[in-house]
Amino acid sequence: MDDVSHKREDLERCPPGSSGRDVALFDLAVALHNRFKEGEKIGDLNEAIILLRDVLELRPPGHRDLPSSFHELALCLSNRYDSQRAVIDLEQAVTFGRAALELRPPGHPERAVYLHNLACDLRKRFQKHGRRYDLKEAIQLHRAALELRPSGHPDRSSSLHGLAACFSNRYDSQRAVADLEQAITLGRAALELRLPGHPDRAASLFNLARDLRKRFQKRSRMFDLKEAIELHRAALELRPPGHPKRSASLHGLARCLSDRYNSQGVVSDLEEAITLGRAALELRPPGHPFRAVSLYNLAYDLWRRFQKHARMFDLEEAIELHRAALELRPRGHNDRSSSLYWLARCLSDRYDSQGAVADLEEAVTLQRAALKLYPPSHRGRAPSLHDLAQCLAKHFRHQPVAADLDEAIALEQEALQLLAPGDPSYDLSRNCLMTCLQMKINPEAAITSPRASDVPHFDINQVIRGFAWDTLKTMPTRLLHTHTGVLCNHDAQLSHFMASQQYSQLLSSCRRCPPNQRANLIHTTISGYFRFVMFSHRWGEGEPLLRDVEDHSIYSMATKGGLGKLQAFCLRACEQGYLWAWSDTCCIDKDSSADLQEAIGSMFAWYRRSSLTIVYLSDIPNSGSFWTSEWFKRGWTLQELLAPRTILFYTQNWSLYKNLKGPNHKTDAIVMEELEKATGIESRFLTDFSPGMDDARSRLLWASWRHTTRDEDVAYSLFGIFDLHLPVMYGESAEKALGRLLVEIISLSGDVSVLDWVGEASPLHSCFPAHISSYQTLSLAPSPDTEEKSQRMSWRPSFSEALRKLYRSLIESPLPECINRRLTLPCITHGVTEIRLKGKRPLARRYKYEILASGLRPLQITLPDELDDAAMKQGALQLVRPWHSKLLSPSAEPDTATEKLLLSTLGRPFHALLLIQLPHNEYKRIASSTLIVAEPVDSSSVVQSEVRTLNIV
Repeated sequence: MDDVSHKREDLERCPPGSSGRDVALFDLAVALHNRFKEGEKIGDLNEAIILLRDVLELRPPGHRDLPSSFHELALCLSNRYDSQRAVIDLEQAVTFGRAALELRPPGHPERAVYLHNLACDLRKRFQKHGRRYDLKEAIQLHRAALELRPSGHPDRSSSLHGLAACFSNRYDSQRAVADLEQAITLGRAALELRLPGHPDRAASLFNLARDLRKRFQKRSRMFDLKEAIELHRAALELRPPGHPKRSASLHGLARCLSDRYNSQGVVSDLEEAITLGRAALELRPPGHPFRAVSLYNLAYDLWRRFQKHARMFDLEEAIELHRAALELRPRGHNDRSSSLYWLARCLSDRYDSQGAVADLEEAVTLQRAALKLYPPSHRGRAPSLHDLAQCLAKHFRHQPVAADLDEAIALEQEALQLLAPGDPSYDLSRNCLMTCLQMKINPEAAITSPRASDVPHFDINQVIRGFAWDTLKTMPTRLLHTHTGVLCNHDAQLSHFMASQQYSQLLSSCRRCPPNQRANLIHTTISGYFRFVMFSHRWGEGEPLLRDVEDHSIYSMATKGGLGKLQAFCLRACEQGYLWAWSDTCCIDKDSSADLQEAIGSMFAWYRRSSLTIVYLSDIPNSGSFWTSEWFKRGWTLQELLAPRTILFYTQNWSLYKNLKGPNHKTDAIVMEELEKATGIESRFLTDFSPGMDDARSRLLWASWRHTTRDEDVAYSLFGIFDLHLPVMYGESAEKALGRLLVEIISLSGDVSVLDWVGEASPLHSCFPAHISSYQTLSLAPSPDTEEKSQRMSWRPSFSEALRKLYRSLIESPLPECINRRLTLPCITHGVTEIRLKGKRPLARRYKYEILASGLRPLQITLPDELDDAAMKQGALQLVRPWHSKLLSPSAEPDTATEKLLLSTLGRPFHALLLIQLPHNEYKRIASSTLIVAEPVDSSSVVQSEVRTLNIV
């Protein structure tokens, strides 16, 4: 039994109201916090925080243990900020840390610890907001802690390390070299105290290496960079695969090697930098706080390799990565200007290579945007001025507009004002200015002069290879070659193409055709060669895996188990005229979490981009109807049905379904009618489905009848359908996987229809279902307007002012969001005024209640369990209608028609959530196992509706 279990038993022996309960709560919280630090399970940390808040309620001001309660809560909140980046956690950590420190006066034995931890949180807040006073205070607190930790103190290294980090941050902010020197001195002192075997040695190695690299960038002394590389390699050895800080060491070492390549030109350094950069990026999936940095730096190194080898695929990937980084650096982000600048540089280079004016025009737009973000004193302004001038000069050569050339001249003149003679950039800007002035004097020469003299030459082989790599990057990593039956990665696929007759013919055609037609010719040829077929089927016994078919031809292997099915699939693909085929059995390395993550994240796109998807219905005889097939009940096959534009269904003996010979069963009326019956999905979605979060409730309904072998796959199989990119974490519970999906849907779309379900609630959140089958309940269809209802919901002029006020409240309500398992939900609330037990049958688990709520007609519900006393208390319950402002069309000033529409909309019956109020002004959904249909009493009750935003857990 672990420490947490022991502490839980201790807590059970201290019921509410008993003496010692605060101690038992605190001890359990500490045990959970310690377990979080070992396994980083956020549930442990969340529970510890809840327990510590309960402790504070039991320890009033003056309690002897109040400081330790504040301190432990601050630590937990700081750790949760590190994990989830919620700023409110950091703010509360600072607040509680200050409160704890105030209760630990000078001379107290624990004061140094409290000083140190508060300093660390203030530094984090500086890193988040850039407020210098936070960093200044952090330095003061670290100095004070260091004085209390003299030589020989076991925690002296932590204070040295923390103070060094603060000086390093201040150098980044203010560029005072003395701060950097101080950081390096303190960092060395900390490292000397953290001998091999010390748990924090890797952190000291990493930080000292980082600061030495900064000094190299400042003073260009190679011994600093050499030492930084050695330290980063040592830190990396202490951070093996799986270590939470491994990505930082990979990234730091990559940056040092990239710097050494820039200084010494050793290509092996650049190649290693790219390899390490890719490895770091794989460990920083979407949502990781440092993903943008990895994308940006890997893009830069690929651009450098392009400059060296002129391989277009490097430049194309660099552009793709820079675009991804830019998306993660929105307006206001400190590094947005750098992403704009380098994306523009890459696009300008692609224009030089391929001559697409759209690239050049986009580069001009991006450089203008970057320049706006560089103030006159910024060191990046001069390069940005120069590059924008270069782009405008190129544009003038393409289309002689005098304004472009005049602006280029003005930009270079400003750049020269910012640069000093002798600076290499000064000479570049001066030469460019001279060229622009010559073009202005003699524009005819500029227009007729060959652009190739300014641009490196790229042979047609490299251009074709670049196009081929662009195509391969949109395809599955591995494909079966249908002619040979051999599994090929991208390199092998490219080799097949380069050795093919199609490549030879393309090369010959490109040399003969006009330059402006080459790109289209190359694209058409390569796209045709790399068309591929996807396989959709039910897994059976003995399916061949990657390790089974690698380095073998599947056609020469014994036909047993699933191998015969794989062979038949490849033969059908070949029969249909396709060279490449993909099956989920053997084309994914299921032993690699990175490979699995990429495959699941890309699966929908692969099926969508395929030229054909072959569906094999192993349980349907040739004469059968496929609606009985198990294929329609599996989770993964939903996206395999919706994503492809072209599908062929094959039956048990590999005959086309009902011998329908058409090229696409999605265009066959008979098949589409049967598909609608089998899936409950309208044909318009089956033939033209768009991934995303529109009508999320319907998509969950489609999936609710399906199941998967691994429970968590129910959620993972929907990532592509909702166009979401979330981490795949096998081993988590199905409830957690589904909860992460629903949180993302609500956070990104605000679609409250996903809260419309009936069944068992998830243990993670009362408003989320434990099982996707809870969505099988159909959404409420609009009821017809009867004469009686029309009278009840009639509009009157006296309602106008109140309806307009209600309209504005609904339109201006905040968007629903879910953070840290707390759902912030705008809704129309109806307080329950009375709840009566009308009948009960305990053996049958049927408890019938009548509910009276303000503004609603009386309603009855039947529950499997009796409501507890807390729910029966007056004012404890609310019936609510979840709301999203998108449910109404915004109007600057609502008119009578808008008022009538609002009255009609809110007057209809709706599926209500029953909430019970908890302490701290929070609510929880109860009675989720029954469908609650509520209906407003009349138009007066609608007009008096109350709009509130509730926090639901």
